Amino acid sequence: MKQRFATCLSALTVMLMLAAAVHAQTFQPSGSTTISVTVAAEASLYIEDSTTTLSGGPLFSDYTGTTRFTYKIRTSQGSGTGSITSLVTADFSPAGGPSVSNPPTAGDALTYTCSVSSPATACSGTQTASTTAAQPVASFGANARSSRNGNSGQVNWTLTNDPLYATGSYSATVTFTVSAT
Repeated sequence: MKQRFATCLSALTVMLMLAAAVHAQTFQPSGSTTISVTVAAEASLYIEDSTTTLSGGPLFSDYTGTTRFTYKIRTSQGSGTGSITSLVTADFSPAGGPSVSNPPTAGDALTYTCSVSSPATACSGTQTASTTAAQPVASFGANARSSRNGNSGQVNWTLTNDPLYATGSYSATVTFTVSAT
């Protein structure tokens, strides 16, 4: 019995020593690590004008104004794309004035043109704002990369000045969205 106990104790001691050796740390005067990162497509924007006031000229000239923005983007190499779009998420209110979805006169519209710095490509021609479908502001191709501080752009608005609009102040909300793949 004593011999069996001694054999078990010896086996246990050997196993513990092997386990300690396997898990032992080896300290050296220096060490290293490998740093890895996956850089993905990203996009963000900052609307510089939280309120864009449209001003009209004399004698029923259309109302005009500008919304400025800064964007940051990185699209994937090869087949990456990106876009900036606008959508009227709240139509003009109160009632009685201009309306994007239900203008008082056919042909009344909130329209815009775009200008953007590279690597973006501005929307083509005049766009008509919509409450139902996002409209283009800018597009990006593969491997598009803005500067660290962002790149500039602006939307130049025109709103029909219809004599049927009741006097008063009206406001609508336009939401800009940027995306990158």
